[in-house]
Amino acid sequence: MIVPIVAYGDPVLRKVSEDLDDTYPQLNELIGNMWETMYNASGVGLAAPQIGLPIRLFVIDTTPFADDDELSPEEQKALNGFKKVFINARILEEDGKEWSFNEGCLSIPDIREDVNRKETIKITYLDEHFQSHTETFSGLLARVIQHEYDHIEGILFTDKLSTLKKRILKGRLANISKGKIQVDYRMRFPAAKKGR
Repeated sequence: MIVPIVAYGDPVLRKVSEDLDDTYPQLNELIGNMWETMYNASGVGLAAPQIGLPIRLFVIDTTPFADDDELSPEEQKALNGFKKVFINARILEEDGKEWSFNEGCLSIPDIREDVNRKETIKITYLDEHFQSHTETFSGLLARVIQHEYDHIEGILFTDKLSTLKKRILKGRLANISKGKIQVDYRMRFPAAKKGR
């Protein structure tokens, strides 16, 4: 089932999410809904806070990035078919030099900005079967994971921008919060006027 994506300005996007365990009600259904919602919005990642749930859960499918001709064949191969569920994730290390990439977010439609992130991460997480993994990811894979991980820490990509850039975007972000934006997927706007 496709569920609404929470827009910028909703307090749930600022909460540090709680761990969950295998007794979480209807977890498989929730994960299925997250995949369906993400694909419907043409996303490559979606975190539970983006659908209003402050729990440490996000899903990623980087396959759409695999067609990018600017990437090396190795990176294209790594991205193609990379589809994972991350539960109770914790980034253990961030290494390498920072590099810039143009990021967007389903909760902040129509705004894309260059964001600096470290090249490599080491992360521990549980999969949908509650099997534990500790893995290292680099490049665009690491970036997508870092972006979604930030969501469960109450951080948005716009937080990583310069003060000047934030000031420039302030009005556009306020309009997103009010629902004064055209999107082709379901959203919930925290500051939208009721009854319109």
